[in-house]
Amino acid sequence: MARVRMADVAREAGVSVSTVSLALSGAPSRIPEATRDIVRRTAAEIGYRPNSLARGLRTRRTDTIGLVSDQIATTPFAGLMLRGAQQAAREAGRILLLVDTEGDVEAETEAIRALADHQVDTMIYASMWHREVDRPAALPPGTVFLDCVPRGGGPAVVPDETQGAGLAMAELLGAGHTRIGYVGADEVLHPEVPAAAGLRRTAYRSALESAGIAPGPALEAQGAISAPGGRAAATTLLDRPEGERPTALFCFNDRMAAGAIAAARAHGLEIPADVSIVGFDDQPSLAADLDPPLTTIALPHLEMGAWAVRTAVRLLEAEETGAEEGTTLIPCALVRRGTVAAPTAR
Repeated sequence: MARVRMADVAREAGVSVSTVSLALSGAPSRIPEATRDIVRRTAAEIGYRPNSLARGLRTRRTDTIGLVSDQIATTPFAGLMLRGAQQAAREAGRILLLVDTEGDVEAETEAIRALADHQVDTMIYASMWHREVDRPAALPPGTVFLDCVPRGGGPAVVPDETQGAGLAMAELLGAGHTRIGYVGADEVLHPEVPAAAGLRRTAYRSALESAGIAPGPALEAQGAISAPGGRAAATTLLDRPEGERPTALFCFNDRMAAGAIAAARAHGLEIPADVSIVGFDDQPSLAADLDPPLTTIALPHLEMGAWAVRTAVRLLEAEETGAEEGTTLIPCALVRRGTVAAPTAR
């Protein structure tokens, strides 16, 4: 099937080729708006699509955005980041080109070079975990960082971990709990998550202090970021004598919360009648499917992905590098389900 050309649009609309060009480009001109509407309508009706290569040669832009990630595309956990980025790219008339490196440094360098060779207009550097990163030397000016913060500064977006943990603690304190344990991530086992781990733990302690409750090591335990790790850490806390045992647990993430639920049941405790549990992340295919469904904090993955693309486009159109821009925090949301209740008399 022959490609519909600009000359075909001009013939059908009864105007010159130059008029079609100006009308479809949106460039300032003396063409009446009614004529522009006729040209646009005709182009749509006969299936005309602009030649992106020719336009790119004129504007020096390809309307593409490169997104380099470590392992976001290979896990369902952070898929909402990609969905938010894709939606924002479509709204901006851009195409998102994704490369997942699975954390391989050499693959990352090659991916950045390949995207540059394909002349993407700008790039987004994304991480599976909220963490600090060294800026790869090959990244172009104006790169936006998604779910990570570049050392040395630059435009970045991450979840508001402090605000999210505050919501979790407010839910438990509001239910009447005063002995709240923290099932945290072992930062020695998981050096890749120090930002999230530290911020959530600090917010837990601050919430207790604000409520007039003294935090202490007796109500904190760390473990591997997994269901077995959460079970082991929660067991340490639930092994305490009944009068000292926590009546609620705030867990670093949903996988550890799943382990905490198992630990509570092994102690003969009912959830939430005997112990309340709150997780973090609202992980798909986990939090809502637990028994009972887990009350948790949802990470703003969709909003973060959209923010990254919109910021990258804004910097591109303003021809700015974003060097002076800092880190934007996106609020988290509380998702109430079935694991929080008031503490029982016992």
